[in-house]
Amino acid sequence: MSASNDDNYQMDYASAMAAFEAKHFSQAMKLLSPFAENGDANAQYLVAIMHQNGLGVVQNDEQALRWMTAAANQGYAVAQHGLGFMYLEGECVEKDGKKAAEWFQKAADQGLQGSLTTLAMMYEQGNGVEQDTEKAKELYKKAGFDEMG
Repeated sequence: MSASNDDNYQMDYASAMAAFEAKHFSQAMKLLSPFAENGDANAQYLVAIMHQNGLGVVQNDEQALRWMTAAANQGYAVAQHGLGFMYLEGECVEKDGKKAAEWFQKAADQGLQGSLTTLAMMYEQGNGVEQDTEKAKELYKKAGFDEMG
């Protein structure tokens, strides 16, 4: 890639992010889609969010799941957390507590506090995982909480 192509890439990406931040979602979808197609995990995550919530496009569970999974499979912690929630809540996909726990664990392994906390609650309640209050306590502590609940 030449320097000018790289500059254009950066400018296009900045424009896409600006459109998303400004809630110009149809423009953001148009600008982010090529980056998502090219494997950019953040773009895939944002495209998933827009499909999931019908922002700038017709709400589409299949596309939301496709893009969230693509970003999560690249190790993008926020997308792993998002995919965990999809499975936990049965949003865009069949409810599956076990899969939810697996994705929250992957994000928690990267230190994502929300995933640590959610995983701790799942262990505390025995939701999708075998109930384990010791494991829950350990996860709450890792997330920065002194006690459960």
